[in-house]
Amino acid sequence: MEPSAAGLRRPPKKARRTRIQDLSDDSLGIIFAFLDLAEVIRCSVVCSSWRKVIHRRYQQQQKNDPDDNSQISLPTGSFSEHLERLAMLTHRFALVDGPAKVFQWRGHSVGVNQCRMKMGHFLTGVGDKVMRLWSAESYKCLDEYVLPDKAPLIDFDFDESKVVGLVGTRICIWSRTETRSILSSRDALFPKGLCMRYVDPEAVIGCEDGKVRIFDMYSRKVTQIIKMHDAPVTCLSFSDDQLLFTGSSQGRSIALLDLSSGQQVSLRGSTYASVGIKTLCFNPGSNYLFAGSTAGHACCWDLRKQDRTLWEERVSPNVLYSMHHLRNDKSTLVIGGIDGVLRVVDQDSGEVIATHIMEESSSSSSSSASRPSDRNVTVRKVKKLSSSDDRIDLMSKACRPRITCLAVGMRKVVTTHNDNCIRVWKFE
Repeated sequence: MEPSAAGLRRPPKKARRTRIQDLSDDSLGIIFAFLDLAEVIRCSVVCSSWRKVIHRRYQQQQKNDPDDNSQISLPTGSFSEHLERLAMLTHRFALVDGPAKVFQWRGHSVGVNQCRMKMGHFLTGVGDKVMRLWSAESYKCLDEYVLPDKAPLIDFDFDESKVVGLVGTRICIWSRTETRSILSSRDALFPKGLCMRYVDPEAVIGCEDGKVRIFDMYSRKVTQIIKMHDAPVTCLSFSDDQLLFTGSSQGRSIALLDLSSGQQVSLRGSTYASVGIKTLCFNPGSNYLFAGSTAGHACCWDLRKQDRTLWEERVSPNVLYSMHHLRNDKSTLVIGGIDGVLRVVDQDSGEVIATHIMEESSSSSSSSASRPSDRNVTVRKVKKLSSSDDRIDLMSKACRPRITCLAVGMRKVVTTHNDNCIRVWKFE
């Protein structure tokens, strides 16, 4: 019996999918034309070929219509400086005027009160026995870092290769790039630590005795012990060029130490005579140092003019727990505290330029499958308060759970509230 024609027919070849690398520069330019400014800026740092396409398109637009950006004051300088300036303007406009939504989900079994954000990822913890790394876009849990024993996690930070945690009276280091491993210093390396920051290869621990300990992560030894305050060190900030700033529960001053030279100075603010410093934030681009107090005061020093504060404002009637800004942003500062209001402050003047809370009811929900289990992401709209909304204390606490920590990304803010929910505020 002869085989049929159908039997002799060759199986069809699988059509080859077009990859992004196969597209011509003109095709990429058309695609980029449909993106908004923030998305174009993100694309410009993906690879050199995309950056060239975007740069060429920008130059062509400037040539064809040099007044196209007449509403935006562009600095003189390179294309990179133009992009950064536009990105920061977009970020500011979004935080102040853009509509926003809060995406929230149950991220831990018990309440957590700390978060850190870098490179589109954020890490949450302090409260239970695990830290979790999340995607700021998909809200998926990307990794977990389990504490080695019953000692409490006090503070933590991370970069692209490691997670560093202050655990009890020692430092633990989790590798992010190799097979899961934990390096630990010896126990009781220092007395009770209250806060920690690190810039590779050094971690700085603020302690209850008013001293800071400088810990070298490679030798796993304390290399310096420095007296900063007469009261417990409650918060600190550590810059890439080894400038150390510390605040105390008795907030008569902010201590500044240049680790490279050993020079130590004291920055004073008149409103801090009888209250404690709760949070610190340093902007390396502007050399501004910001502090928040237990009485709701925010203060700014220009480190080029150490003899006086640049501004002092009482931005909230209650404790300020956290403040943060984009690394290259010299315009806006986001502040959160016990009253649960997200405040956007002008870095140069201290003026509160926007205040936000969540609306009480959720607008929608979606399922997001991720580790450690499937979870629902609930979406709530953000309500922008006007200057006449001065009785915040009468508003429902369901709309404004206390903000124990926040971290700022491009047009987004991550917040923790000492409950088991994680919230991402996205501004359009």
